[in-house]
Amino acid sequence: MDDRTMPDAAALAAFGVAGSRPERLAGGRGLTWRAGDVVLRPHDGAEETDWRAEVLAELEHTAAFRTPRPVATTAGSWRSGRWEAWEWLPGRADETRVADVIRAGTAFHRAIAHLDRPAFLDRKDNAWSRAERMAWGEAELPRDTTLDRLAAAFRPVESPAHLVHGDLLGNVLFAEGQPPAIIDWPPYWRPAGFGAAVAAVDAVCWHGVPASALDALGDGIAEWRQLLVRALTFRIATLHLLGAWDATGVATHRPVVDALV
Repeated sequence: MDDRTMPDAAALAAFGVAGSRPERLAGGRGLTWRAGDVVLRPHDGAEETDWRAEVLAELEHTAAFRTPRPVATTAGSWRSGRWEAWEWLPGRADETRVADVIRAGTAFHRAIAHLDRPAFLDRKDNAWSRAERMAWGEAELPRDTTLDRLAAAFRPVESPAHLVHGDLLGNVLFAEGQPPAIIDWPPYWRPAGFGAAVAAVDAVCWHGVPASALDALGDGIAEWRQLLVRALTFRIATLHLLGAWDATGVATHRPVVDALV
């Protein structure tokens, strides 16, 4: 275990779990830790972190979804050093339950549909935010045969934009007798069906769901095929920007590309 990535004693004390030995959790790029009933992860900057915490501290849950509540420090902040903290919720991700993930995501998106677009989205600058803009024609795509095929299939999307969760598939936890728990929300401002489309292409590319299931997964979602094209472009462009696009990636994604274009 690399203790350099572990929350330090000051962060643990600030979030009320002093003396706990943090346990690294699966997912979260290896940077998420549980200490007692608190989950700590590196925050995404003051503006985004505080905004998300304030939204989810008050968001009304339903029988269709829930979210962890943010944990404030003893001083009343949502951050301590480079860390933020959240209520720990029991449950496990199951990427093969993509229809259930999409159903929970739809309920979550309905609950946040009234929120305005946060200004920090214009200032986000990482591989994921850059790739997402590329997928919507707001930045130039890397030169690549696969991306060229997808870009040739771009058509205008008329569905209105809302806040969406851009990485649902591995971030919906299922626990017996509880609504699905939606965690680790990366916000984007796109048609609500975009979040479902990202989950669908992730499930097909990486978790054994057949490409023939794609159309049924989007039942009732407007402009579904175009959202799938944009979602797949987003994922492949991200791999490019992370330096992780290789022959294996091409082979993994080719059946889905072929199914869509």
